[in-house]
Amino acid sequence: MAPIRLLTFSTLFPNNARPNHGVFVENRLRHLVASGEATSEVVAPVPWFPIAHPAFGDWAVNARVVPRETRHGLTVWHPRYPVIPKVGMSLAPLLLYRAMVAVVGRLIAAGPGYDAIDAHYLYPDGVAAVWLGQRFNLPVVVTARGTDVSLIPQYARPRKQIQGAIRNASALIAVSAALKDALVEIGAPSAKVTVLRNGVDTGLFRPPPDRDAARAALGITRLALISVGLLIERKGHHRTIEAMARLPDFELIIVGEGPERDRLNALIARLGLGDRVRLLGARPHAELPSLYGAADASVLSSSREGWANVLLESMACGTPVVASPIWGNPEVVRAPEAGVITRENSADGIVDGVRRLFAALPSRGATRAYAEPFSWDETTAGQLALFRRVIAERRV
Repeated sequence: MAPIRLLTFSTLFPNNARPNHGVFVENRLRHLVASGEATSEVVAPVPWFPIAHPAFGDWAVNARVVPRETRHGLTVWHPRYPVIPKVGMSLAPLLLYRAMVAVVGRLIAAGPGYDAIDAHYLYPDGVAAVWLGQRFNLPVVVTARGTDVSLIPQYARPRKQIQGAIRNASALIAVSAALKDALVEIGAPSAKVTVLRNGVDTGLFRPPPDRDAARAALGITRLALISVGLLIERKGHHRTIEAMARLPDFELIIVGEGPERDRLNALIARLGLGDRVRLLGARPHAELPSLYGAADASVLSSSREGWANVLLESMACGTPVVASPIWGNPEVVRAPEAGVITRENSADGIVDGVRRLFAALPSRGATRAYAEPFSWDETTAGQLALFRRVIAERRV
């Protein structure tokens, strides 16, 4: 059977300037292609900005992205598209679509073509991808991942466009059962939505060979908590920092970068936690296993997630988790070996969750064993079956 030829389309994809951006999309695709039953060429559009000088902050990072690169054997194109800051939300799918028509057309003309479009994130990516599929007569499978279902549909025009994408896509993927339920609530037929959770690379994410050395490298001298994620409000790092004021026996390491850094540093200073809370900044994906493995528990206090990859990554390194009671998390943390779900998403809830976890702390071996069945194999098999079905249906 010939491999499925995919055009993967998403603004959420790593690049040379942002190597961790959308790495969960890349990871799923890498495992799919590694099966030998699918190939993919990636179109990962980047907002246009003319100046790369650091004075222009996050916008300037976009200017440093190369037009084309190869990542893990995948060809990745980074064409530019116009973005109107703050006021352009409703126009985003149209601007993205119009900028990508010529790009996708050239790729189709230059090669053997594609069997389907593999799109990630419903808005604006999924909306634009469905329009591209209609233009080039390709079936489109859109993966919903979190805020594209939990937040963006609250706005009238984006909601209408998302509902159109749901209606015209060949199939939808949700990364958790809770996310599928939310898609159904905004109009998706249940039969059209397949739940395919994210997996974890248990070869990369594993306990460090020398945990004492990993702790010493970080200067850890107490029980240690770790929180991994962008420094943005919805990740809830401020709640975890506030909880530390009532957890005097613990230190906290926060891994990530983002616009909340100054605010979080100010909070750390105001609470007098400078000797126990550290912001490490962003770290390469390959360094995360030693960071997880050095900690005694991970904390995730997000207010919104689709399927939080950091939970399984931590568990695969033998480190149990304390996770907020939001969509997806209870589907990941289902046994004491995995960790605990907090009773409420607040500093008080985190304090209570940490205390409950450490009152009956699982062995690191048991936590690792819990994570091992969550490999990518099941997700890869599910994708292959789904893509083959929609391609066959389109041909008929």
